Amino acid sequence: MMNVPQPTLNPTLTERVEQLDWTVAQESLFEHGFAKLGPLLSPAECSYFRARYDDEVLYRSHIHMARYGFGKGEYKYFSYPLPDPLTTIRSASYTPLSMIANHWNERLSRDTRYPDSHDGYIAHCHEKGQKRPTPLILKYGAGDYNCLHQDLYGEEYFPFQMAVMLSKPEEEFTGGEFVLVENRPRMQSRPQVVSLQQGEAIVFAVNERPRLGSRGYHRTTLRHGVSEVTSGTRYMLGVIYHDAT
Repeated sequence: MMNVPQPTLNPTLTERVEQLDWTVAQESLFEHGFAKLGPLLSPAECSYFRARYDDEVLYRSHIHMARYGFGKGEYKYFSYPLPDPLTTIRSASYTPLSMIANHWNERLSRDTRYPDSHDGYIAHCHEKGQKRPTPLILKYGAGDYNCLHQDLYGEEYFPFQMAVMLSKPEEEFTGGEFVLVENRPRMQSRPQVVSLQQGEAIVFAVNERPRLGSRGYHRTTLRHGVSEVTSGTRYMLGVIYHDAT
C-alpha cells in the first residue's frame, strides 16, 4: 500500500464546489446536456488521485475495456469508504445538482423528486438493492479510447454525473477529447467534443435530457465517450452519484 498523504481539502474543496456558478451550469445543461464547471481540483489534488492509482486497497474492481468491447484502456471502481476528497466532491456537488435534477424531471413529466442530501439519496439506492460504489478513475494510454456508453448500473440512477480531468493536455497526453452524442427524434445525431484542462470538471446527462421543441419539451438520449489518445497517458476521475446493483 502506498502511503500518499491526502491534501488538506475540507472545507476548502467544499467551498470551491459551492462557489461554482450553478445557475450557468443549469442553463448549459438544459441547452446542451452538459456544462463545463471550470477549475475544481488543484494540480496537487490531481496528483493525489493519480499517485494512488496502483493502491489496490482503494478499489473494488479493475476493468480492462478491450475485454468487454468497451474500447481500449482501463478503469477502477473505488470501494467504500471513498477517499475524503472524492466524498467531498460527490456530496457537495449533489446538493445543487439535485435541485437542477428536480427541474429536469418536471420538464420530462416525471414524478421523481430527489432528496436534498446525497446521504439521503444513497439510502434510497440501497433500499433498491444498489449498494456498490460507482465513482471511478480511468487511465488511457496511446491508442486507447472509450466507446459511447451510459453509466446507469441499475433501475435507480441520478440524471447527472461529473468528470474531472487529472492530467495536463498537450503536456502529458494528446488527443483524448471528451465526446457526447445526442440522439434526437427524427433527426440525425448531434456530436459535441469538449476539451478540458487539468483540474477542470464537466457535468453531463447520464441518460436523457429535456429538449425544447415546437410542441414543448421532449426527451433526447445522450451517450458519452473519449476519443483516441494519440500520445502519453490520460487520467480522469468519474463522479457518479447513484450506486450499482
